[in-house]
Amino acid sequence: MRARMGILLLPALLAGLAACGNEAPQATPQQEAPVNVEVKIAQSDLGPILVDQTGRTLYAFTKDENKSSACDADCIAVWPALTAQSTVDAKGGADTKLVSKIDESSQAVYGKWPLYYYVGDQVAGDLNGQGVDDEWFAIAPDGKLVKKS
Repeated sequence: MRARMGILLLPALLAGLAACGNEAPQATPQQEAPVNVEVKIAQSDLGPILVDQTGRTLYAFTKDENKSSACDADCIAVWPALTAQSTVDAKGGADTKLVSKIDESSQAVYGKWPLYYYVGDQVAGDLNGQGVDDEWFAIAPDGKLVKKS
């Protein structure tokens, strides 16, 4: 009787141990893109540059072409894209004719440049991404890259 009881309890015991030791990692919710975002011009040590509605510097990647992002998953981890669910508005001196989105990714574009943040920038006005690898630059109001440092 004891042997039968042990055999009956063994699967339950093994299932319990497996559940304790092999918990699946909890999925972290991805940060959703805001419905609307703004790009505007702010004065910086580089001169006038493009920033978002909170004043964070926006960057362009020189490998991007034809309003298309060349930034892969590893790149996006360091250079998160500026995305919007709905609209990207030009404010504060930004040229409305230069603002658009990449439809499939909802990434904001200024001129021909998809827009990115740099994770090394902590607060509005930081320019820590400027000139990184000679491929990442802030953007001037006319849509050209600001290549000075």
